[in-house]
Amino acid sequence: MESPKGLENLNKELSAITSTPATEEPKTKKKKTSRVKLKVILTKGKRKVAVARVRIVKGESSITINGKDINLLKPREIRELILEPVNFSNLTREIADSHNIKINVHGGGFSGQAQAARTALAKAIASAASSDVVAKAYMKYDRHMLVDDVRQVEPKKFKGPKARARFQTSYR
Repeated sequence: MESPKGLENLNKELSAITSTPATEEPKTKKKKTSRVKLKVILTKGKRKVAVARVRIVKGESSITINGKDINLLKPREIRELILEPVNFSNLTREIADSHNIKINVHGGGFSGQAQAARTALAKAIASAASSDVVAKAYMKYDRHMLVDDVRQVEPKKFKGPKARARFQTSYR
């Protein structure tokens, strides 16, 4: 059984494409472009239900929380609490000034979020330092700068208004 002329031509073209003649030079591989790998430090901190993640990269001095500049954060006490690891000493301030710091916080209230961000930021600065001098100084000053506070609120029970309190009973 003969195949139609159109299919014969198609088969010839396909066989010509798949078989490479010896006269052609092999394809040279493209040179890969090398990207500069930046040292990125990722840390996290927890407090109650709040979880903070910090990403620290070499660059100009900028600290953002959830995409907003930290200087726009109010109230002032919360901002100072978060920046406490940065303002701890001249060495920590120099580390923060030579890095871009992005903090992402979710869950819990603003006080728990601030404490979680403080812990994560202190961990990031301690790991960005060349030695463990900063970590030891943080531990000596306040242990909760480097260690997560894992305490949680006790859940409410069904026989009372709160976790431990019970409804008042009347005997008369």
